[in-house]
Amino acid sequence: MFTKKVYVERRRKLRDLLGSGVAVFLGNEESPMNYVANPYHFRQDSTFLYFFGLDLPGFAGWIDADSGEEAVFGNDVTIDDIVWMGPQPSVRALAGKAGVSRTGDVAELARRVEAALSAGRRLHFLPPYRTANAHRLQGLTGIAMDRLATHASTDLIRAVVALRSIKSDGEIGEIEKALEISSDMYERALKTIKPGRYEREIVGAMKGICEARGTHFAFPVILTVRGETLHNHHHGNRMKAGDLLVIDSGAESDLRYASDITRTFPVSGRFDPRQREIYDLVLASQLTAIRAIRPGVKYRDVHMRVARVLAQGLKDIGLMKGDIGEAVKAGAHALFFPHGLGHMMGLDVHDMEDLGENFVGYEDTSRRSDQFGLAYLRLARKLEPGFVLTVEPGLYFIPALIDLWKSEKKFTAFIDYARVETYKGFGGIRIEDDVLVTDKGCRVLGRPIPKTAEEIQEIMAGA
Repeated sequence: MFTKKVYVERRRKLRDLLGSGVAVFLGNEESPMNYVANPYHFRQDSTFLYFFGLDLPGFAGWIDADSGEEAVFGNDVTIDDIVWMGPQPSVRALAGKAGVSRTGDVAELARRVEAALSAGRRLHFLPPYRTANAHRLQGLTGIAMDRLATHASTDLIRAVVALRSIKSDGEIGEIEKALEISSDMYERALKTIKPGRYEREIVGAMKGICEARGTHFAFPVILTVRGETLHNHHHGNRMKAGDLLVIDSGAESDLRYASDITRTFPVSGRFDPRQREIYDLVLASQLTAIRAIRPGVKYRDVHMRVARVLAQGLKDIGLMKGDIGEAVKAGAHALFFPHGLGHMMGLDVHDMEDLGENFVGYEDTSRRSDQFGLAYLRLARKLEPGFVLTVEPGLYFIPALIDLWKSEKKFTAFIDYARVETYKGFGGIRIEDDVLVTDKGCRVLGRPIPKTAEEIQEIMAGA
């Protein structure tokens, strides 16, 4: 945990933003893998962690914006718990670490909520993303589970987003701790990638780094020679010379802050000329994006700048044609770049996505596009100092998408389908770093992880 002063100040700021009403925060429960006593790895709710810091199951938090009262609710352990788990701190002792003096059991939380609702007070809660918490909220509020999302407090969502979006020095330090683990993970991966090995062997080597540090992956690892599938979690392919291996992975720090790094490596240790041409184009677009990041700039504009760099490069290669400005405006480049440039990052790898992507990545004055590709842009708003975001352009050759657009004669003025056909089976290339927006520009966080073709080839040659 951070010091109790950190959590006290966060809750004070939240009370000021809310103004009135009572906010209830449900921590997560353990989730059974196949029976109750055999749970999945526990992961606390990130917003509960942000305001109360307790990384254990079975707790809930209470913040009264009118009176200033704060409380933590949970049940103290029984002797049966102690037999299986050993001595455990009391709820009061744990709450004290977060600067909360008032505590109660789970039954008292239910009584408090009932009293607040009976008095006609505003009850703020966030949209639940786990069925268990939706069930708990239904029991507390009487609102049917399928209607909870529409009854969630927009005021609370906006307040939480406002606070969690700006990272403190302590939070940035935690992200950089996670990036230290990522750096070691990629160092191990580069030494492990060989033709004839299975993808799962690389995943296992990287997971071992996390396990040895007492932490976990921040999200299910994408590690695949079929990188044209954006979220490919299958690790059963046997790698061969000529393949490109996309690795999109991250670790959690001790306090659950995430890293999120993507690199693309040639399995044989060297890029062939066609791979190198596409790789250098993706890297050039990523460096262009990083140079453009500063306060006041809309991330949508950075995304569009990257799209133009990629489209021009594809035209130079012969895969696109015509007026590049018009091609990008129409969305023709999305055949090759069908996702957004990046997203916010922090306690969640897609920070606060459970609260609603539009609340996090968009402003009231900007609306999400419905254009293919651009519609997937998670972060479009003006950047502010303290934002931490990912910068992850990529180029992909997706056979099903190529076939569909070709059959529809889509964007024939901008795409040379005959040439594109020769790239089926190429796969995909993505390069991603985590970037802090500073007062005057930005800073790439973490120890540099090799990303130029020359660096990668040199390291793999010596592995």
